[in-house]
Amino acid sequence: MATASFPWLTTILLLPLVASLAIPFIPGKDGKAVRWYALGVGLLDLLLTVYAFWQNYDLQNSTFQLSERYAWVPQIGLNWSLAVDGLSMPLILLTGLVTTLAIAAGWNIERKPRLFYFLMLAMYSAQIGVFAAQDLLLFFFMWELELVPVYLLISIWGGQNRLYAATKFILYTALGSIFILVAGLAMAFYGDTVTFDISELAQKHYPFLLELLAYAGFLIAFGVKLPIFPLHTWLPDAHSEAPAPASMILAGVLLKMGGYGLIRFNIETLPDAHVYFAPVLVILGVVNIVYGALTAFAQGNLKRRLACSSISHMGFVLIGIASFTELGLNGAVLQMISHGLIAAALFFLSGVTYERTHTLVMEKMGGMAKSMPKIFALFTAGSMASLALPGMSGFVGEITVFLGVTTSDVYSSSFKVVVVFLSAVGLILTPIYLLSMLREVFYGKESEQAIVDGWMDAKPREIAIAACLLLPIIGIGLYPKIATQTYDVKTVAVASQTREAFSTVAQERGVLRASAMTRMFSGGFVAPTIPGTETNSLFSVIDPISNPRT
Repeated sequence: MATASFPWLTTILLLPLVASLAIPFIPGKDGKAVRWYALGVGLLDLLLTVYAFWQNYDLQNSTFQLSERYAWVPQIGLNWSLAVDGLSMPLILLTGLVTTLAIAAGWNIERKPRLFYFLMLAMYSAQIGVFAAQDLLLFFFMWELELVPVYLLISIWGGQNRLYAATKFILYTALGSIFILVAGLAMAFYGDTVTFDISELAQKHYPFLLELLAYAGFLIAFGVKLPIFPLHTWLPDAHSEAPAPASMILAGVLLKMGGYGLIRFNIETLPDAHVYFAPVLVILGVVNIVYGALTAFAQGNLKRRLACSSISHMGFVLIGIASFTELGLNGAVLQMISHGLIAAALFFLSGVTYERTHTLVMEKMGGMAKSMPKIFALFTAGSMASLALPGMSGFVGEITVFLGVTTSDVYSSSFKVVVVFLSAVGLILTPIYLLSMLREVFYGKESEQAIVDGWMDAKPREIAIAACLLLPIIGIGLYPKIATQTYDVKTVAVASQTREAFSTVAQERGVLRASAMTRMFSGGFVAPTIPGTETNSLFSVIDPISNPRT
């Protein structure tokens, strides 16, 4: 195409960061000019992203597109290497939408507005960089860069315990990032050639033990961000103290980086190790679903309840990633997109509610539906989407994951029954704690504080922001192809890669002794019969110590 040679990804990535450098020179002390400027930059970048993908991205191509590569720091092998495929393209669009709306959600920020919008734009660039980077060092640089704005947003504009929450966030995520660097460097320096190109890393053949250790390192790093139990404890604290715009980005975009990393590195780069770890991911996914739902019940803080709900919903991403099916992987990506929209909407509305009530304790609210019917309607719509009401994106994402894991012939029937049953328990608990939340906040006797203060209903700006998130939620729910067509070809290719790796590993390893975990599930993870092999347990092919891979 005529515009294909233009460096679209570099432009989209650097525009917010470069534009943020002009913020100190914008006149005005009240911050009005700064917020209009930041919103304009966000909208421009989003429009450029949509135009670039509309004109130059081929939905039927599963390989990387819009590729750009420049030597940045050749002394250490760091290249400015960017590209997108069906996995990263929809997440970049999600980033643009959620971050732009988060900028608009911060309209009432009065404390240090210049710094606030500078951090928002800088984080915008870093997020796009994570999804577009094709150089391991560049990926790590962008991954670390986005941590700093989030830390500052929480520590400066957060709630009463903001310093504790911000410190906990940076400690967990920064320490987790070390595993990316260590595992990545081990892979880069292995063999005759040293390379940081992610595609070239995927082509290398690693010793079996190194592959397992690298996979475990990436799993810890991305598990902190997703988050996976028990690496999740930073999330409720961060959400409960973060300002609404930061919570929108945290839930809508940052958690998706964990799922993206698992697919990009753990599956695509280390497919053989994924065969061994996949049952672990399924179990962790089930734990996330049930634990997150149960924990949500115990939360009297509105945002902490939504944060625990996020932990539960991201469990479906883990199950879909480990399903070994096109349908399951498709559902995992759809769940990431869907949850990004739904969580951003709910955390925005919780911020709108806090601006009026000045509390997040649900028992201090009550009866708000009478004084704020519009906010009640929007909150109800978001909650219905979160509890997977048919006709909304949450339902499509979760049912696709269910279908993916139940149709997988990699796991035994008994194991799938246990997974589906426990996941269904989480699904049943979800509407209970969400409807309970609505009852506590909006029903019952109207709060005396509401009568005294005369709480205002939603303003046009707030309705517009919520609508921009709810419309795609409903659109995807009614016509999922809106989202799935952007990554269908990619998920088919990745699922095929995992199936091929599974077959190869099963044939190479043969039938080994059954593991204890297999016995727990009465036959547990049973592999399909493959010509030339016997039907065997997926875990029974693991014996990295006594049977090293050649």
